[in-house]
Amino acid sequence: MKKIFTIAVLSGTLCLAQNGQAVEKPVRDLFLAMKTAGAQLMKTVFSETAILQTITKDGVKTEDINSFITSVSGYAKNDLDERIMIKAIHTDGDLASVFVPYSFYFKGKFSHCGANSFQLIKQNGIWKIQYLIDTRRKENCNDLK
Repeated sequence: MKKIFTIAVLSGTLCLAQNGQAVEKPVRDLFLAMKTAGAQLMKTVFSETAILQTITKDGVKTEDINSFITSVSGYAKNDLDERIMIKAIHTDGDLASVFVPYSFYFKGKFSHCGANSFQLIKQNGIWKIQYLIDTRRKENCNDLK
């Protein structure tokens, strides 16, 4: 009986780890695409109806995904370097939430920090970013550098 319980626990842990890696993939691919100015990779991480927003001092700003991709692809490789720490992943079926504090470097120089909040959906067995909202600040960033 103990062996069956141990096997069940280990199998469940392995499944959770694999699911977490699958959920993380589009998030990590987004930042890899930004760093490498890879428009093609970036296009693969978003759902067709994805929403991209930033919280500003004046409210919430919405950005067009295609304009964002075009903008990022206009930079040279390594100009945009968003260093992330995935703090939390929560899933329920085909829905996932990922919370990601970050520090952003432009051409090697620290620019700002904040947090990204991702909502992902699973489409045809593949996780896609459906919604991304972020904060941006220049102070109190020591824990993120």
